[in-house]
Amino acid sequence: QVQLVESGGGLAQPGGSLRLSCAASGFSFRFYTMSWYRQVPGKGRELVATITSNAGSTNYLDSVKGRFTISRDDARNTVYLQMNSLKPEDTAVYYCNAEHHLLSRMYWGQGTQVTVSS
Repeated sequence: QVQLVESGGGLAQPGGSLRLSCAASGFSFRFYTMSWYRQVPGKGRELVATITSNAGSTNYLDSVKGRFTISRDDARNTVYLQMNSLKPEDTAVYYCNAEHHLLSRMYWGQGTQVTVSS
């Protein structure tokens, strides 16, 4: 079955770094656009970063540009989010997302908590 399993979340100090990973299985990963979303209590999910299939292009939420980097390893069926210069406002549950626009398929991971606090 389809699985997206996030890891790498936790507690970081302001200015620190974390690297999130999302291991995918059960679908043809290399053909899917992969994204990271985040959500804080009481608010909707916010798109943080996207990388297209074949790593053709990336896009970022304005507030994370220059600090976060999304990448993918199609051989390992894994997408990453390198988060540097973390701020308290980056605190959220981060979700991995896979989408195939032509097939109208979308999958979500279970989420991983990121807390930025001193």
